[in-house]
Amino acid sequence: MRPTPGIVRERLFNWLGAAVQGARVLDLFAGTGALALEAWSRGAAQVCLVEKLPRHRDLLRANLAACACPESALCGHDALVFLKQCRQGFDIVLLDPPFHQDWPRRVQASLFASPALAQARWLYLESAVDEVWPEDSLPQDWSLHRHGHCGDSHYHLYHRHEVSP
Repeated sequence: MRPTPGIVRERLFNWLGAAVQGARVLDLFAGTGALALEAWSRGAAQVCLVEKLPRHRDLLRANLAACACPESALCGHDALVFLKQCRQGFDIVLLDPPFHQDWPRRVQASLFASPALAQARWLYLESAVDEVWPEDSLPQDWSLHRHGHCGDSHYHLYHRHEVSP
């Protein structure tokens, strides 16, 4: 487990600012739940955490209880299956998948085809440097808003813009 460093979480949520208040937030590779729980603490209306590993899910249950976040926020086991079965939309989607497993490439097509992202305005990706999405592989209504790095972690915040008819 490699939780997002505190300095990176602080920067991300400063970038998002007021967008978190009242937002529906999806944390697709939840791990400890640090990203989703930070959103919850900053006024997100709903958080949904997806985590595959049973030992991480046990930790998530404890973290959810400690933060007075409903256990129903733990909504899925497998990121790709969740994206295929998801019927609800989110405002902010957070991805901090395991590094060096090619997750950004593996999840990209399913993510951009999923209703989970249909209404989203913000997309956060944390990855190793060699796993960052090439900007030209994003749909035309998404663009890089801000980015940075901390040690081996490279993080990118994408923003969705309205496409003119």
